[in-house]
Amino acid sequence: MSRSRYLPDNFTLSLVAVVALASLWPASGGTALFFEQFTMVAIGLLFFLHGAKLSREAILGGITHWRLHLMVFASTFVLFPLLGLLLKPVLTPLVTPELYTGVLFLCVLPATVQSAIAFTSIARGNIPAAVCSASASTLLGVFVTPLLVSLLVVKHGDAGASLGAIGRILLQLMAPFVAGHLLRPWIGGWVKRRAAVLTLVDRGSILLVVYTAFSAAVIEGLWKEIPPSALVGLLAVCAILLALMLVVTTWAGRSLGFDKADGITIVFCGSKKSLASGIPMAKVLFASHAVGAIVMPLMLFHQMQLMVCAVLAQRYARRQAALEPSTAKSLA
Repeated sequence: MSRSRYLPDNFTLSLVAVVALASLWPASGGTALFFEQFTMVAIGLLFFLHGAKLSREAILGGITHWRLHLMVFASTFVLFPLLGLLLKPVLTPLVTPELYTGVLFLCVLPATVQSAIAFTSIARGNIPAAVCSASASTLLGVFVTPLLVSLLVVKHGDAGASLGAIGRILLQLMAPFVAGHLLRPWIGGWVKRRAAVLTLVDRGSILLVVYTAFSAAVIEGLWKEIPPSALVGLLAVCAILLALMLVVTTWAGRSLGFDKADGITIVFCGSKKSLASGIPMAKVLFASHAVGAIVMPLMLFHQMQLMVCAVLAQRYARRQAALEPSTAKSLA
């Protein structure tokens, strides 16, 4: 029997298990130091493999569709942060100050790649444009996200983002990414054939970051500072942000004259945020004891966007399938 699309996937269940493990048995002392160092190696390897996987042709091939890409980038790096700031009077009563800092951090992250492309494909959108926009968003986010964090997020929390932090994220994330991409002619084929290795490193590094982050946060009293009511409020905050972004990107795609396939691409690339990029960035940009609370909104938003967009993509696909017979009949 297949699992219902409304239920969490195995990776989400793994995240929950790791949070529970860190809450019950947090790493401390020498063990915490070991996990910190091992995590940094895993993150470097992750971005190295992503650099080797990213096709230069995929980026260059979609550059000409500049209006669509500009719309996706504006949604990701302008509209999302503006919503996070403008909705502060509505959002802050629902969550703690630490969680609101995490919400702002969520708002300045780049778009996700794999799921945005997958949902665009299911919904019969413009797949080449989705590949280009999602990949470019991730690459651009390495530069833009630290800048937005230093301008917007640090004013609302005790993050350590600064020019030094931006330099660290470029060194720890961008340098391995560039190295992997430069070596792509020699190792790209190997990486592509072993997608399971990339998936293992991808998910394994995220689980490591979550464990080390929540271990430090639990030792600092995370669960004493976040009442259950704040977690319920956080679910409402994530739902509000996702609903607004889906509505706005859908409306913008139609109002600005994009065709159906391009509109679908804008919706799925412009309304999503990357867990794979966000958690390693949080590890670099924020103090260790603050990371647990800061990544919690991202973890909840990630699962929510997957479930909602899965349903939405199927709905788009059914509509497109229903239109095909009538279109073929009119052409005949």
